[in-house]
Amino acid sequence: MRREIAEQGAAVTATLDEVRRQAERVRAAMSGRRHILFVARGSSDNAAIYGRYLVETHLGVQASLAAPSVATHYRARLDLSDALVVSVSQSGRTEEIVEVQRWAASLGAATVAVSNDADSPLATESDVALTTQAGTERAVPATKSYTAQLAALAGLAATLDGGDDLWALLDRVPGEVSRLESAEEGVAAAVEALDASEERLVTGRGLVFGTALEVALKLEETCLQPVRGLSYADLRHGPIAVVGPGLTAVVMAAEDGPLLSPIVELAHDLTGRGAQVLAIGGDETLAAASAYHVPGPDLPEAVAPIGLIVPAQLIVESLARRLGLDPDSPRGLSKVTTTDPT
Repeated sequence: MRREIAEQGAAVTATLDEVRRQAERVRAAMSGRRHILFVARGSSDNAAIYGRYLVETHLGVQASLAAPSVATHYRARLDLSDALVVSVSQSGRTEEIVEVQRWAASLGAATVAVSNDADSPLATESDVALTTQAGTERAVPATKSYTAQLAALAGLAATLDGGDDLWALLDRVPGEVSRLESAEEGVAAAVEALDASEERLVTGRGLVFGTALEVALKLEETCLQPVRGLSYADLRHGPIAVVGPGLTAVVMAAEDGPLLSPIVELAHDLTGRGAQVLAIGGDETLAAASAYHVPGPDLPEAVAPIGLIVPAQLIVESLARRLGLDPDSPRGLSKVTTTDPT
């Protein structure tokens, strides 16, 4: 896992180059369509959440996340003739996601597959295959494959109408990802804080929300610790009642954007309730409002999630080893997940 974390800058560079090569085909697939539907599970679903926010906030295109059971169990017949369906799967072989893509195509959708295997069913059956260039990922927890998915989805948005200005931002991303791969500031203290905690939650919002969910997932699957991943809006609507001493709240934020100030206010609120706040990313005001701080990327909010996940991955890998666990092969997990084993 640690070695693959260190390969992410190169994976992001190569993936963005691949998206550029496929740009005309992506634009053709979207031509005449007004909606984008993302299909994914697990870490890929967290990447898709970022894609949805980026498409809606930056392109002004309506986007949503599919409920795969609508296709696989309910067999609903929808009119998808106005939709571009973007299926995201690291392996490209998760049967449920492949089945949903086939269902969408049968209902008139154009399909784009984001996978790490150009020969997978998801890729070969799609109208456009955006193959992430992460290479073989041997550790079960997704690191470089996830980051490459984020890059592919951001590149997809940059390719569509209204997204041209994203390319200048994306050109800055590989360097920041590479820098963060070996950045250790605050990591050891964050590991100690999480190890000593009785309870943990992870929160963020907007473009960073998918990253917050991915960090919660990584803590659960790699460190075998129950962790809640919540939008800070959902956190305030009820669950904040359980916040108190013994809880560490991991707060994720970009260094700018309209949600930074509310996140800083949340950090003060959580501290006032007795929790200790571990901030990843943000700016100096968030660092000052938190008990622990791990710097994030020097990137604007639109592309920050691609770099923001990296320090969190370093924390998770180190915490797993501190707990005596094997971060490369978490208990009961494999690279290709079957949603309905029977």
